[in-house]
Amino acid sequence: MRSISGPTHSIVVVGAGLAGLAAALHLTGTGRSVTVLERESTVGGRVGVYPVSDTDGRPLYDIDNGASVLTMPGLVESALNAVGENFTTTTPPVHLTALSPSYHTRYADGTAIDVYSDPDAMADEVARTCGPDEAVRYRELRRWLASIFDTEFDRYIDSNFDSPLDLVSSPAALHDTVALLKLGGFGRLGPRVDKFLKDERLRRVFTFQALYAGMAPSKALAVYGAIAHMDTSLGVFFPTGGMAAIAAAMSDALTRHGGTVVTDADVSDIRVRDGRATAVITADGRQYPCDAVVLTPDLPVVDALLDSAGTDKRGRGNGYAVVSPSAVVFHGTVPTRITATWPARAHHTIDFGAEWAETFSRITARGGRGSLMTDPSLLITRPSVTDAGLLVERNGESCEPVSVLAPCPNLRSAPLDWARLRDPYVAELRGQLEQRGYNGISSMTIDHIDTPQTWADRGMIEGSPFSSAHVFRQTGPFRRKNLVAGVSNVVLAGSGTTPGVGVPTVLVSGRLAAERIAGRQAESDAVRSPATNTLN
Repeated sequence: MRSISGPTHSIVVVGAGLAGLAAALHLTGTGRSVTVLERESTVGGRVGVYPVSDTDGRPLYDIDNGASVLTMPGLVESALNAVGENFTTTTPPVHLTALSPSYHTRYADGTAIDVYSDPDAMADEVARTCGPDEAVRYRELRRWLASIFDTEFDRYIDSNFDSPLDLVSSPAALHDTVALLKLGGFGRLGPRVDKFLKDERLRRVFTFQALYAGMAPSKALAVYGAIAHMDTSLGVFFPTGGMAAIAAAMSDALTRHGGTVVTDADVSDIRVRDGRATAVITADGRQYPCDAVVLTPDLPVVDALLDSAGTDKRGRGNGYAVVSPSAVVFHGTVPTRITATWPARAHHTIDFGAEWAETFSRITARGGRGSLMTDPSLLITRPSVTDAGLLVERNGESCEPVSVLAPCPNLRSAPLDWARLRDPYVAELRGQLEQRGYNGISSMTIDHIDTPQTWADRGMIEGSPFSSAHVFRQTGPFRRKNLVAGVSNVVLAGSGTTPGVGVPTVLVSGRLAAERIAGRQAESDAVRSPATNTLN
């Protein structure tokens, strides 16, 4: 593995999202002096918050602004362990609840299936809803997904690549690549799952994760069954206080061990001399000298900074060819007297429309041919179902926070006028939910809406919070490298580089960036474990 050359004592990390905080913790654990610069006023990036105030300007509640699904929390604890901390020692401490079910799924025919990470509970649910033969096939599928994950994780996700030849450069690497090939990992996910399962509803449960990789299940590589394994077998968790509690805990551990976090620090330039970055400059003129830089923002922001520094453009186009779909997300509160009448009381509900293949075709079409879902599949998140402390008193009654996510095309796929379309589309989605039994959702007080345009305004490529799609030429060793050509001491982390999109992978990307600077001093022991000693 190549590491950067020269001195590496003083490090500046740009971005206090999960990737940046993970990189900073692993580097601090090796004795480096680390400063994290964050553009926003709070840490977290896509696990940060949108603060909501009442009409008098008093704080009312915080909305988790991004990821709502936490898998492989051991990766978070691994970063904390780098400085001698764990989930119980930070402020705030991280108290995790394992969601059971992980998801409640609903279908246009009026049926529903709960998704459990426990194999026996899930097999019982499959037998009840799909028949005993399908339960047998589910167990076979679960074993295959586990084999894909176990074969893939260490070699293809949790390791730095210098070249695609790393896949076959040693007997061990060749063995793993051949094993993945034999498992069918380089085939297509949808058809592979179809060989195991006969029930169309259940097929959706184990393939909708392809959206995270930016593709339809019929086109996603079967290696992305690893995401389905994380999602359906390893467990889904929720931290008390909301997802932002994770970033707050990581930031606390970092600063108590000598690291520095500076918020409201919008980085505008990188000073480069003789092929090395020597300082990071903020828009208000503050300068932070350094021996190395870790850049974690989205690719357009990263490349604008590299352009301002006059660095080599080699390899810079990688990651832009195919971009994942985007999403419209609206957040707000609904009185609990209303949510009590809804179809199910679940933390996560995936409400599938009758269309499925057509949905992916619409939102992944290229060349401006994308369009909105006509029969949307929606993710409804209700965090106070798990954490009653998140309930909000509003207008004299108890309300619960609700977020609704609707996948949609990115701005390249469908260059829609979201300033005009936003409110009518959200009204249409609420109407769809009313028809599906979410009675009274029209009374929801909406406090924040994100669209592809708001994501783009924050620097996300083509207005997609899911970054570059994981097509073959943008995955594994072919994804945007975390080493930057032409400047010897700048490293990338985050969803645009290796290993890719998602909470577990961006945490890994932070450690991989730290390895490029410090070498293999921070190991990820037991990151596959859910840190069960901290579960509620």
